[in-house]
Amino acid sequence: MKLFYGVQGTGNGHISRARAMNTHLQAANVDVQYLFSGRARDEYFDMAPFGQWECRQGLSFVTHKGQIQTLATFRQNNFTQLYRDIRELDLSGYDLVICDFEPITAWAAKRQGIPCITLGHQYAFMHDVPMDGDSWLSKKIIQHFAPGHQQLGLHWHHFGQPILPPIIDLSITPPKDTADQVLVYLGFESPEVVIPLLKQFPDTQFVYYGKFKEPREENNVSLRPLSLTGFKEDLHRSSGVICNAGFELASEALHLGKRLLVKPLHGQMEQLSNALALEELDLGSRMQHLSKDTIRQWLDSPASPQCHYPDVSKAIVDWLTTPDREPIESLSKRLWRETKLVGRTQNTSPQKQSASAYEHIRDAMPAT
Repeated sequence: MKLFYGVQGTGNGHISRARAMNTHLQAANVDVQYLFSGRARDEYFDMAPFGQWECRQGLSFVTHKGQIQTLATFRQNNFTQLYRDIRELDLSGYDLVICDFEPITAWAAKRQGIPCITLGHQYAFMHDVPMDGDSWLSKKIIQHFAPGHQQLGLHWHHFGQPILPPIIDLSITPPKDTADQVLVYLGFESPEVVIPLLKQFPDTQFVYYGKFKEPREENNVSLRPLSLTGFKEDLHRSSGVICNAGFELASEALHLGKRLLVKPLHGQMEQLSNALALEELDLGSRMQHLSKDTIRQWLDSPASPQCHYPDVSKAIVDWLTTPDREPIESLSKRLWRETKLVGRTQNTSPQKQSASAYEHIRDAMPAT
């Protein structure tokens, strides 16, 4: 099989999924060509596993102080270049296109009549799942930003829909040591705001990853430049994670049993909906704005549940490389039967029902 794989590079979560998929695609001897778009080539890191990967401008968004800037986003994106890249991308020698919310490969495949399977968290929103901040425009973006012939949506729960569990990239060897620390990754927030906030908790050690030039210590806050291996190792060591409400990091944190506090990017339906789903499933906490009181309450909260997700990337690769593929509904049910949630804490908030949303919907999907 000769496969062309497009990946949205705006956030690291899409790339993390691609790393997990790449491991099994290589093991299955699939010939893969990767294309990444959404940021400049020199802003990617640790990309060696993807071989001679291609890079295009694609589409991205502009943020400021934790909120999408709509007008600046429109001005930044070069739609003429996007159209040119779609027309010039030649997919004629490929059997199949996989697209993780990457518009150039998706639209090039549609234009050339090449089968395209879309894979990613965004495609779960084409089903009846918890949503917040959705609008007519956001729904149209999900439907048309990167379309395909079949959709493999991913989420933390099936919600009675034919979607799959998360893809977890845990490719590194877990460190044997642990640390009494909290991992912080708030890529859409200003370090000038985050660092003073974290210093208000002198009894807690924070490891804060961001676009820092070199490692340094500021009282109880350890600043670390972006690094795949270092980040994954600190994720394993940490007792909890404070991050924006992206999908992939939260999935890895849940799989490892880490306490989770998310601050969604305002103006982005996906992150607002993710924060809502985490609370409804009783899997994590959210804060609408960076808040000392919310962080203190979260630090004092009991441990979070641990989600045991199966190796979804391997299951998808096996599914892709099987000539007679089973229906997505069947694949979904099979993988959710292999998923376990343990150690759920009881709700104590008077605003919540005594049984969590997870307890209410966990049996919503009928068995095959």
